[in-house]
Formats: sequence, structure tokens, C-alpha cells
Amino acid sequence: MKKFKLISSAIITILFLSCSQAYEKGDMEESAQMESESDDNKFISSSAAVENNKDSTRKFIRTAELKFKVKNVLASTYSIENITNRQEGFVTYTNLISNINNVTTTAISVDSSLETTYFTVKNDIILRVPNTKLDTTLKEISKNIDFLDYRIIKAEDVALQILSNSLTQQRSEKNENRLINAIDNRGKKLGETTIAEEVLLSKQEQADRAKISNLSLANQINFSTINLSIYQRQSIKRELISNSKNIEAFEPSFGSKVVESSKLGWKVLEALILFLIKIWGLFLFAIIVFFIYKMYKHKLKK
Repeated sequence: MKKFKLISSAIITILFLSCSQAYEKGDMEESAQMESESDDNKFISSSAAVENNKDSTRKFIRTAELKFKVKNVLASTYSIENITNRQEGFVTYTNLISNINNVTTTAISVDSSLETTYFTVKNDIILRVPNTKLDTTLKEISKNIDFLDYRIIKAEDVALQILSNSLTQQRSEKNENRLINAIDNRGKKLGETTIAEEVLLSKQEQADRAKISNLSLANQINFSTINLSIYQRQSIKRELISNSKNIEAFEPSFGSKVVESSKLGWKVLEALILFLIKIWGLFLFAIIVFFIYKMYKHKLKK
């Protein structure tokens, strides 16, 4: 009885330890996978891509530039466009092309050849996404990466430039008001009025440029720009084509040439015989002239 209890206790202990080790192993593998995915996301993204709402004094224009290899360019293009739509962004440029690296032609039969084309598919894409979703968008895009060539993320603070443009607008508006008053009150002469009007127009254009510049900066701040260059491994396309170079293969054999030559010789002989028959009268005339000449010559000798 005691032996039975000892054996039972040993079996229960072994089973408990095995389950504990399996559970710990599963947790470790899951943790390692989560850490790997987290590392990948950190690798593709950066703190420069994260919006800091606590600092209201700075205005950042955030841009990202990436080049990486994918399994399939067309599939990744659709995936990236869908990610952009989900993040409330939009695609401003896409250029999907196939670059032909090499073309070889191999004759495989008398009248056929195999054309092999080596090509690389690539796509250059420009995306615009809300600045608050740049980090999330980059992490989503990273799922398409098979090999990363490079990643560049920039955060340019343009707060001072915006302030400079705003001050330029204020100065221009004040100057405009003074010029308008001067033209209305003292601009009596045509020459003076014309010069003042030109100065006023120049000030207005300067204010407009500063306003447009601030609007452009605001647009770039609110929507970050992502430049992507994606490509895939070199692909091969094979196509069966007609063999236009091997002309000798289509020439007739020696026996065929002999038969054709015999036919041609017989046709020439037929034509010659027919020609001689057509001029039989000429031959008859020549024979008569010959006999007359012989008879005349014979008489002269007598």
C-alpha cells in the first residue's frame, strides 16, 4: 500500500512539473514573438513620428522616407493603399513599373524559340496621413517589409517660420493702411499717386505670400508625408515565339532542289523547242537561199 502511494505521488509530481514547463515555454515563446513584433515596429517607426500634444509652442512638419523589398509589389501596393485609407489619409502619387533587366532567346525547335525576360517590379508611392496617425501608419506598413534598405524620419520645427510670416502680414497690413490714407489725402499728382499705388501693390503681394506660406505650412503640419520606394525580387517571364533567325531550316533539301531543277530544265527545253517551231519558216527560207547560192556558184565555175 505504501509503495502504491509513493508511486502515485511520483507520477503526479512528474505530470505537474511537465505541465508547468510546457506552460512556461509557451509563455516564453509568446513573449518572444510579441517582443519581436515590438522591435520590428520600433525599427520602422521613431519618436520623431509621434505627436506630442503637451508642447503647444512647437509646430513640427513630419516626413518619412522608406525603401524596402516586399514579397509582391502589387499586393503590397494594395495593402499600403488600404492602410492609408483606414488612417484617413490619401495617396498623392504612385508609379508602378517593371524594369527589364535582360532578355535571352533560345532556339528549341526548327521554327520555335523560347524568349526569357528577366525583370524587376517596383513602385514609388507618396502618401499623406494625419500627423497624429503617422506612427500608427508606419507600424502598419512595416508588416509588408521583407528587407529594409533604409528608413528616414524627420521632424522639422517651423514655429519660428510661422511667426515670421505672421509678423510680415501684420507689418504689411499696417503699411497698407498708411499708404491708402496717404493716397487719399495727399496723392493729388498723377506721378505720386502711381508710385504710391505700385508700393501698395507690392506690400499686398508680400502679405499674400506670407499668408499662403503659412497655409502651406499648416497643411504640412496637419498631414505628414510618407515617401515609399518598394520593390520585389527579380522575376522571370518565359514565352514561346517563332524562330525568325533560323532561315536555313526552312530551305528545301538537296533532293527537292534536284527535282525542282529538273522541272525547270524541262520547261526550258520545251520553251526552246516551241521557239524553234515558231520560226520554222525562217529556217526554210535560209535553206532555200543556201541551195540557190550553191547552184549559182556551180554555174559560175562552168
